[in-house]
Amino acid sequence: MTGLETTTEGIPVQGMLDPDILTTMMRRVGVPAARIRETMPEIWRAAERYYLRVCPALDDKHCPGVEPLLERLTRRGVLLGLVTGNLTRIGWRKLERAGLRKYFRFGAFGEMARNRSLLAKMALRQAIREEWIGRGAPVSLVGDAPADIRAARYNGIRAIAVATGLTPVEELQTEGPDILLEDLRAFRMKMVESTGSHPAPSRRPLTGRGRRAQCGKLVR
Repeated sequence: MTGLETTTEGIPVQGMLDPDILTTMMRRVGVPAARIRETMPEIWRAAERYYLRVCPALDDKHCPGVEPLLERLTRRGVLLGLVTGNLTRIGWRKLERAGLRKYFRFGAFGEMARNRSLLAKMALRQAIREEWIGRGAPVSLVGDAPADIRAARYNGIRAIAVATGLTPVEELQTEGPDILLEDLRAFRMKMVESTGSHPAPSRRPLTGRGRRAQCGKLVR
């Protein structure tokens, strides 16, 4: 599809999945729903190719405290997975350009499910299926959007919200996360080494490779 001019201006992109953002952009210029569905895979591929070509270095865009925290989690044997609304190649490229890719074993990305709650569910199932964690392992989802908190609730895991400034603190508080941090420098290991206030009934204390934290927002 060519010849369309549209923009993300006015779209509340924080916490949205890339496919939803693209769909909204196309709807606002009058593209029929059937045409959107037909062309979306092609648009995804074009968006990924473009981003891979133009993505700048992001090592100076880290959220405060993110790399020391990832180092600590890795040293403690915590399994890290990425849950993001970005398309797959865009999500990994961002981490590569930020110098953070090495910390993450796997991810769930925007084109894989219709919302963030289901993305987190996919990531959790993969970690269990691959036997990276046990079924009773405590799991935390760290993010800076209301959708991250809702995704944690949906999956019965701990919600750790971070006030990066992209979402007003009041909105995060309204969602009722288990923990709300000013930034990642306030993160403590005990926050992921015990079950949260909304664990699944089968959750058990952390042991060995059972440690796991899913992380959302890492770069600004």
